[in-house]
Amino acid sequence: MTMMVAARAIATATARSVVRSTRFPLQSPSLYVFAQRKSHSHTLLIRQMSSEAPSVVTRLQSSGLFRSQGLIGGKWIDAYDGKTFKVHNPANGEVITNVPLMGKRETDDAISSAHDAFKSWSKLTAADRSNRLRKWYELLIAHKKELGQLITLEQGKPLKEAMGEVTYGASFIEFFSEEAKRVYGDIISPTLADRRLFVLKQPVGVVGVITPWNFPLAMITRKVGPALACGCTVVIKPAELTPLTALAAAELSLQAGIPAGVVNVVMGDAPAVGDAILASSQVRKITFTGSTAVGKKLMAGAAGTVKRVSLELGGNAPCIVFDDADVDVAVKGAIAAKFRNTGQTCVCANRIFVQEGIYEKFADAFSKAVQSLQVGDGFGEGVSLGPLINEAAVQKVEKFLQDATTKGAKVLLGGKRHSLGMTFFEPTVLTDVKNDMLLSREEIFGPVAPLLPFRTEEEAIALANDTNAGLAAYIFTNSIQRSWRVTEALEYGLVGVNEGLISTEVAPFGGVKQSGLGREGSKYGLDEYLELKYVCMGNMGGN
Repeated sequence: MTMMVAARAIATATARSVVRSTRFPLQSPSLYVFAQRKSHSHTLLIRQMSSEAPSVVTRLQSSGLFRSQGLIGGKWIDAYDGKTFKVHNPANGEVITNVPLMGKRETDDAISSAHDAFKSWSKLTAADRSNRLRKWYELLIAHKKELGQLITLEQGKPLKEAMGEVTYGASFIEFFSEEAKRVYGDIISPTLADRRLFVLKQPVGVVGVITPWNFPLAMITRKVGPALACGCTVVIKPAELTPLTALAAAELSLQAGIPAGVVNVVMGDAPAVGDAILASSQVRKITFTGSTAVGKKLMAGAAGTVKRVSLELGGNAPCIVFDDADVDVAVKGAIAAKFRNTGQTCVCANRIFVQEGIYEKFADAFSKAVQSLQVGDGFGEGVSLGPLINEAAVQKVEKFLQDATTKGAKVLLGGKRHSLGMTFFEPTVLTDVKNDMLLSREEIFGPVAPLLPFRTEEEAIALANDTNAGLAAYIFTNSIQRSWRVTEALEYGLVGVNEGLISTEVAPFGGVKQSGLGREGSKYGLDEYLELKYVCMGNMGGN
């Protein structure tokens, strides 16, 4: 029962709380009901801005990257019962394509395929796996433009940002292609003269990979790269809102020479897929990016078969700007940390604390910078912010804003749906924000920047740590001593000092408290996919 409860939560929770909170069925058109307030002229404008989308689909189809079937055992297949669901363009609500509505039977077969492939993939030399991963990386980079267009098409982020995600996502495959050759064991000094003790590191086995919609490529490669490098095989369940990027990446893995069955992709009936992954004794590990609530349910569901679990969960990132900070640097960093992907990232600055001495100066400079951000279709020239992922996301932002303004917050900029209609939202700045408001307590996951004043360093640290989350934090100061002191005091897994974009493949990514378990990226990311085996050889003193 616990497994089924956890699995059903995946239907709405494989991304962030905006989508997870909806109760609409997966294939329900309700997910794609957009703002009723948009005018006919706004609709025409959006369609004009998105006029490139059909040609993008045509080009992607001709490139062989536009896949609309699941991948099991190296074969592209439909759902066994023929059912499908629609994938939409969030910028205009139009249907991009239909993909299979897969369930338990398909997932069971994908698991069996991964289990069979593990027997041979895990036995390849590290150098062989490394070479194949390197080829996959090269293909991802060679198709950077097409993959970027696909991300923009189904997720909505600006094309420049989407292509940046391709580079970022590919970097994990490159990094772990190199780290594949650096999985070392240990020799231990024995306690008895006739014994020899050593430690082997071996791959965990089949890994269930559950990823969100906000980074359709990078969240997959950050998990699959180290898994394959260690010798594991994978069953990927991408978010139903953005499955096409995952399918394109899987196609390139086949082209790179990664054997059939090593990478499998299923999507559709999320509760059924999740239930199969949780229940299978052949799946030895689950890696998940999503909400804290669903992470807890997955932990409970995984207990039935005692699976290993890696969780990258919700955040409530503080961004602390001290009096001694360079205001220009702080504004630039805070903009990057807050408005990347229209505020739809787990490490977005959710609360911006500004010391009283520069509060007004910072608020003015920050608002002017935000005002220059251009909202529009991701394929548009100079666009900084795309649409929110769906109507549920917009309604959540509106709920948070209503709560804040009712409790005394002032809207300095924005604060409403954009005149473009659909799910576009104005970049928003709020002042007079209090710590008890919803947008201070929970992830906003939208383009809303709350500014909260503070007096002392101690107060800032206390406010920043006053949350169950502990993923990312940011501080801006010109004092080396303060930067070190505050960094040590902050209860977060990642801290950016005078920088708003801190994620990289060479550094460990993950949180503390209720923001997750384990680390992704860096040399530490390999440990999540390895088991330790201690070997004791006795009677070694004889001939």
